Amino acid sequence: MRALMGLIKDRHGTYYAQRKVPERLQEAVARVLNSDKSKQVFLKKSLGTKVLRQANVAATHVLAGFDRTLAGAEALLKERPVVSSLTDAQIKRMAETYYASVLANDEEERQEGTGSEPIFQSVAQQLAAAGVDFKTPFKVGEVPEAGLSDREVFKREHTLTENLPDAMAALAKGDTTHVRLDVDELLEAFQRNLDPQEPVIQAARNGRAWCSGESA
Repeated sequence: MRALMGLIKDRHGTYYAQRKVPERLQEAVARVLNSDKSKQVFLKKSLGTKVLRQANVAATHVLAGFDRTLAGAEALLKERPVVSSLTDAQIKRMAETYYASVLANDEEERQEGTGSEPIFQSVAQQLAAAGVDFKTPFKVGEVPEAGLSDREVFKREHTLTENLPDAMAALAKGDTTHVRLDVDELLEAFQRNLDPQEPVIQAARNGRAWCSGESA
């Protein structure tokens, strides 16, 4: 019996179904799969067997799933064809939208807290109840009725101290990878499918880096 096209074996002899994603679809496939990768070069899935006959049967369903994924990527590109440029107005609007979202998130945290204080207080109470000796510079026994605790303020300042130099260094070097995920999310929100190699996306990412450093 011959193996179906697209079947491979790993070093343990287990069969896998694999299909190479056409280059023009690699980014779209990553979005369809909600992958943390910017591109999906291969679709690959274990068939869970070392028996060729069983692998061929299982592969028909898996390969059909690959076909649906590729079709979804095709549809995504058809809905949002790749463009090579954005207008200055579009770039400005995207940067303003990001900046507004950062301010809104900051205001929400200041009003509602970060959500970590109840966890900290619960752990502290459990340790105390168990007779475990521990030390903390922060107040134990109550959660602020509104806003941030002293511990949350300290953690925010500590995070800023760690992250801001990296963002500023990336901006100085033109290292757009530092903000790639955030810019890609903005492009997704604005329904823009921009060629990542185009200079305009570099400008957009640099604008995002400025916002990151300025608002942090």
